[in-house]
Amino acid sequence: MTSKKPVPYQAIVDLPESKVGEIIDGELVVSPRPASRHALGSSAMGVEIAGRFQMGRGGPGGWWIVDEPELHFTSGDVLVPDLAGWRRERMPEFPDAPFFTLAPDWVCEVLSPSTEKVDRTRKLRIYAQEGVDHVWLLNPGTRSLETLRREDRDKWLLLGTYCDDALVRAEPFEAAELDLLVLWGESREAKPGG
Repeated sequence: MTSKKPVPYQAIVDLPESKVGEIIDGELVVSPRPASRHALGSSAMGVEIAGRFQMGRGGPGGWWIVDEPELHFTSGDVLVPDLAGWRRERMPEFPDAPFFTLAPDWVCEVLSPSTEKVDRTRKLRIYAQEGVDHVWLLNPGTRSLETLRREDRDKWLLLGTYCDDALVRAEPFEAAELDLLVLWGESREAKPGG
């Protein structure tokens, strides 16, 4: 049996700026930069969560929320979620480093046709093994949000699935309500009867 030689980190560095590289199970996985709906959903989610949970505007604060952080895990995996958050009690000081070695408490993956399979399978497994407690899967194509909590080293519990114009209070950010319409580039005031 021959073993595959692990992919060196330089393979990620050498990618064009139009690509996102990750090392998953020793393999280089390359994805295109997010398309417009994906980018809108991710950006809006970041603004909503960071405003309330990092900056304390309309929420309790107490978190660091980061767009596309590069996570280097002890397993050798290098993942780049769309958003990640760390409780300040676990990471009191924000690091001045090119990547993060402390597993986040929360991750949000924005699903697209080119990334959904890897996000739902390989990356979810790694997040569970590395101790990420909560994962949200945002799908702009279906206008849906799934929230999951890690139950053990290899099992996720689906806490809820929300769609379209739902108002959501979900772990670990249940202290503030999230309006899904914002993630689709809409507002409640613009909806008939809203």
